[in-house]
Amino acid sequence: MTAPITDTVAEAVDSRGGARGSTLARFLRRPAGAVATAVLLLIVLVAILAPWTSPYDPNAVDLELTRSLPSPEHPLGGDTSGRDVLSRLIWGAQITLWGAVVAVLTSFVLGVPSGLVAGYSGGATDRIGTWISDGLQAVPGMIVLLIVASAFRNDFTILMVTVGVFMAPGYFRLTRSTVLAVRGEAYVDAARVAGLSDARIMGRHVIRAVIAPIVIQSALTAGIAMGMQAGLQFLGIGGGTTPGWGAAMNEGFQSMRTDPLLLLWPSLALGVTIAVLAVLGSTLADVISVKTPRPSRRERRRIARPGAEKRPAGATTTTGSISVAAVDSAVRLENLRVAYETADGEVEVVHGITLDVAPGEVLGIVGESGSGKSQTVFSMLDLLPKSGYSTADAVWIGGEDVTTLSKRERARLLGHEIGYIPQEPMTNLDPSYTIGHQLTEPLRAVHGMGRAEARERALAMLDRVGIVDPQRVMRSYPHELSGGMAQRVLIAGAIAGGPSVLVADEPTTALDVTVQAEVLELLRELQREDRMALVIVTHDFGVVADICDRVVVMRSGSVVEIDDVGPIFAHPESDYTRELIEASLDGASSRAELDSALAASGSARATKEQNA
Repeated sequence: MTAPITDTVAEAVDSRGGARGSTLARFLRRPAGAVATAVLLLIVLVAILAPWTSPYDPNAVDLELTRSLPSPEHPLGGDTSGRDVLSRLIWGAQITLWGAVVAVLTSFVLGVPSGLVAGYSGGATDRIGTWISDGLQAVPGMIVLLIVASAFRNDFTILMVTVGVFMAPGYFRLTRSTVLAVRGEAYVDAARVAGLSDARIMGRHVIRAVIAPIVIQSALTAGIAMGMQAGLQFLGIGGGTTPGWGAAMNEGFQSMRTDPLLLLWPSLALGVTIAVLAVLGSTLADVISVKTPRPSRRERRRIARPGAEKRPAGATTTTGSISVAAVDSAVRLENLRVAYETADGEVEVVHGITLDVAPGEVLGIVGESGSGKSQTVFSMLDLLPKSGYSTADAVWIGGEDVTTLSKRERARLLGHEIGYIPQEPMTNLDPSYTIGHQLTEPLRAVHGMGRAEARERALAMLDRVGIVDPQRVMRSYPHELSGGMAQRVLIAGAIAGGPSVLVADEPTTALDVTVQAEVLELLRELQREDRMALVIVTHDFGVVADICDRVVVMRSGSVVEIDDVGPIFAHPESDYTRELIEASLDGASSRAELDSALAASGSARATKEQNA
């Protein structure tokens, strides 16, 4: 087994006292947030405990109290009917807050799930959801509220449900736009390749990005709902035996010239509460927006790649016949084509290629950026963007033609027959969850393991890939790992399900030279031990010489050359292959270094054949 990893866990942020654990503390350290929270809690508690906090029955009439000024017995005085103003304000707070809760819950329940599904699914679902949202915004809400009030005899709860319906587009658009920004993230693709269902990915990974803006939106929406509610009650719509603050404002308005305090108290209560909610929303926006620290500069270092190689989800279709000989292959692609729908029409980026990978073989797919190598493996993994699609005579994986399967059936192969190691380790781990959760979730959801069994398996995989302290890493978040350690975590996740095929997309590009060598050595040993077919996508012939058995050279979406590693280096048939090899020599001090790597690779292959 390879030597233990040399990278160590970053000590800048503790797993319990880091950015996640300090969110509440940072919020409360802001004076505006602390004061707003205290005031809102006081208002809510007074409203909930109204039977005990109210000094008098809000509807009890005492003629001697009529239009009385504030006094020790009646701190806010009496109204025009001889009722205690403070008691009516306390009970009015209960009515007003309840109305805001009803409206917010209604708009949340209607807007968030629909926005989540529309943003994640796209296509017709997204268009229909957007049309409905636009339609609701175009409807004259006040007219509808008047009709509802007439039909349901001013039922307060139904009126606030109606208000919530008209506020739902705000939640829908916010959720949809957030999901659109997240669904193409590498860690979402990694979850999909691990075999997780779309529902689980939305409910466990995508929704985490929505929580922060939704909390902020809810605080602001509650304030708006309270203002609308007060406006309706001021107009005499949705009143009751115990009036809300809007109805109290209406009563005070009637005698504003003679008793201005009757209008002041409910107006002040409503204004303070709405202001507190606005401050809470603003403070939450500032705090939550800096919840997770950015990775270090070394971890953010990337090799630029064209936008066409982005990795959202796609589909595979089938045409033509199938190859019986492919049953004996770990992977076989027959006449694979990948195309994209653009504003200028269809653009084909992979042109009818055929590849074959035997069980236990290491195949390198080499080419410069834009050659189609990543598009080839993305089509095999069902990771093409929504605008892309692939066709093939057959795509054989583990002895089965997956082009004859439904999308759900193909998804079951991910995490079982296929393991995937992505290029960017830091972006392929969900920053919201611990490493332990991200390793055990596919084992439980896809492989049906119990919690204890999945944890034991995850720990064993971390130990197997050379991580010194698996227990600590299981408790860590992605930003607490170095780039090399994060890549090893992804390798552990990829092999945890015991796949027969392991696809590695530029697995060493984002790593420094020392860690690159460690990762390649690790992949080589894992492949030998488990007899997996290993497909490596790379632009570096040095990686090919170090680990591959055969090489496929691609250029502009077509296969230029296929051969064993030795002949490719000794006598490349294509000028393009020769240019790529010479470019790889730029990173070596001499041709001898590349020849040495090639010799070591040949020796390793000979040993593997003897063991087989």
